[in-house]
Amino acid sequence: MAANPDFVYQPPMSPYLDIIYQDNDIVVLNKPSGLLTVPGRLPEHQDCLQHRVQSVLPSATIVHRLDMATSGVIIMALNRNAHVEISRQFEKRLTQKRYIARIFGHLASNTGSVDAPLICDWPNRPKQKIDHELGKKALTHYQLLLKEEQSTIVELTPVTGRSHQLRVHMLSLGHPILGDKLYAHEQARTMATRLQLHAQQLRIAHPVSKLAMQFNASCEFYQD
Repeated sequence: MAANPDFVYQPPMSPYLDIIYQDNDIVVLNKPSGLLTVPGRLPEHQDCLQHRVQSVLPSATIVHRLDMATSGVIIMALNRNAHVEISRQFEKRLTQKRYIARIFGHLASNTGSVDAPLICDWPNRPKQKIDHELGKKALTHYQLLLKEEQSTIVELTPVTGRSHQLRVHMLSLGHPILGDKLYAHEQARTMATRLQLHAQQLRIAHPVSKLAMQFNASCEFYQD
């Protein structure tokens, strides 16, 4: 069941690829909002970050994903050894991710955490929901960056990497992310033309050299 049967996929074409960093083992990109990370089932959903990168770097493979509507830093492996090692880092939660989000309303406290397990909301897939009995552990830390008139800019640090984790966790606080077509109420949904969620920073250990590396992508809706 499609969450939005009226959805028409119109991925951004410029820039076609925004490469932040590349060496023999990895390529790091700034994915635009509106571009799928991997292809969908339908023929019109084949244009995606994976195919665009593979058109110039055929050996590139997906290690992790960003939601179509989310922008920001994403890393791909360029060989099997790099893929295995980066996957291990994500699985063992050795990576560090920092997101910027604009949420509806104002937080009760400037910092805090949401520790609420998530599971697929099967009748309404791809939506996720909080389920304290059957859900998988999901933990997000948040910190206020800027209070606006009707909204708040926050820094989000996910400890786990569940599907839609940040979107559902902010919703659970009563502060959906602006422009979220899946989870936000109408007022929050119409306050932005795109999902106001951006993967600003990713830290990993290089899969070969083991050196600590940090990659950043500037956020179009907030400059700190």
